[in-house]
Amino acid sequence: QVQLVDSGGSLVQAGGSLRLSCAVSGMITSLDDMNWYRQAPGKQRELVATITTGGSTKYADSVKGRFTISRDNAKNTVYLQMNSLKPEDTAAYYCNVRRWRSIVRASSYDFWGQGTQVTVSS
Repeated sequence: QVQLVDSGGSLVQAGGSLRLSCAVSGMITSLDDMNWYRQAPGKQRELVATITTGGSTKYADSVKGRFTISRDNAKNTVYLQMNSLKPEDTAAYYCNVRRWRSIVRASSYDFWGQGTQVTVSS
């Protein structure tokens, strides 16, 4: 079992920066991807950034060049550094572990953090 605790959300002005943290307890396997999702009011939850156990990263087009996902294996923590924030980045941000059932990656299940609110004022 994996438990995730998100933190770091706040109110910030446009152009500012924030760093979100996700403290992970429980075993992380080589079949786990670590993700940050966000959900704005009235919108679907969207994938923002991914980091694999091998360190590969992917980003949504809307945040490329502004957000950076990283992990500190010694601290069992995943981070999302957010720079040049825009009002449209306002959302609840959720840490996620997607555990693939095999290397084929045809089926998976998820663990979620409780979410942390980011509000960007114009």
